[in-house]
Amino acid sequence: MKSRKLSSKTMIAVQVLVVVAFCGAYTLGSRDTRQAFNSTFLDQTYYPEVKIDREEPLRISALYDDPSVVTDEELAAVLKQVRPKFPRQHLKPNHVEHALRTWSIHSTFQDPSVVSGAEMCDFLTDHGRYLASWGDEASPLLIDQPQGISIRWGSQVGGSVHHDHWLASLTEAGIHRDAPVFAPAQRNMDINDVIQQSLRDFRLDEREVEWSAMAFGLWIPPVKEWETTDGRTVSFDQLTRRLIRGHKKYGVCVGTHRVYSLMLLVRLDDEFDILSDSARAEAYSYLERVRDLISECQYEDGHWPANWMEGKAALTSTEVIPEYKNVIATGHHLEWLAIAPKELHPPHEQIVKAAKWVINNTTSHTEAEILQKYTFYSHVGNALALWRNTHAAPFWKEWQKTHPYVPDVTAEQDEAIEAPKPTL
Repeated sequence: MKSRKLSSKTMIAVQVLVVVAFCGAYTLGSRDTRQAFNSTFLDQTYYPEVKIDREEPLRISALYDDPSVVTDEELAAVLKQVRPKFPRQHLKPNHVEHALRTWSIHSTFQDPSVVSGAEMCDFLTDHGRYLASWGDEASPLLIDQPQGISIRWGSQVGGSVHHDHWLASLTEAGIHRDAPVFAPAQRNMDINDVIQQSLRDFRLDEREVEWSAMAFGLWIPPVKEWETTDGRTVSFDQLTRRLIRGHKKYGVCVGTHRVYSLMLLVRLDDEFDILSDSARAEAYSYLERVRDLISECQYEDGHWPANWMEGKAALTSTEVIPEYKNVIATGHHLEWLAIAPKELHPPHEQIVKAAKWVINNTTSHTEAEILQKYTFYSHVGNALALWRNTHAAPFWKEWQKTHPYVPDVTAEQDEAIEAPKPTL
């Protein structure tokens, strides 16, 4: 039997049908399928996106309202010390970020020298406002990306010091997902674009993952895992185990930030089931061990030392620890304990002693001295507000009603005397 050869018209018709079928399949395929094809066959970069169901971030509520830890008067005295009384010129992003997570984007102050929440938010999210403070003396804080915006971080002047701290701080400050972000070249971006960029850029081998864990945890649940640009899948289980890994002395702020991040993930798991049973058990065991260590190492005056992870041995250590590091340890431990269930607490009298020590320490310094270590003391303000089941902004707003701002006339007179007289 002779084989039949297909005519050229038939060949063309078959090819057309194949092309039409392929185009139809491509068009009807999911967004992820199309992106995967483009990445594999067209050498196009894959930009995965996580669906976020909320317009405002989640908020982890405090569990206590305990005036034995801090009274209204003590809380007001501490918050007065940690108001963001920053010079507008050369505003430090790290200071602004810490102030925002304590005070929120809604904070207002009667004292005009104190920077409001809205002004701080604008500084971080609008390149024009950043330029007004820094001019050409620093590189841009916001970095244009093909499909989003990333944040310049590190030790360079005018940058955000820690990876994803910008995002975590604005998230805890209550920013909306559709809040605009104006980068140097892109004026049509918003907070969602920053979130997506951070999710796709994330790497588990980052030096610091504390703030990534917080930001992602407060935005994307019930989503438990996501995909990065290089095609790797990352989950909250992996983040949890990354936070636990290594000696407790490692990590930011004498190892205390990862404790707070772990407690936050456990609280989120209570509601959204974002962790496997095994990962949650590991996180909880870690927190129990931290509880036991700080139960053993508290000094008689009430502070927890920066080498808290040594437990009882810290009490006899010959290491000379700067005061501010003990403020870091005490303030940060009080912060995570405020959102922790009682079974993760050391004895209550230890919490009270720690609070009284850090209150006295904070109120005994001048505003100028506090400003030098502002990032650490901001955690004290946030921690103590949480222990009264409130936040700095609403508490201060009510406090100002009965304690209005009174300008320091003496200081104004001194400035007038020191000011140079105009020449005629």
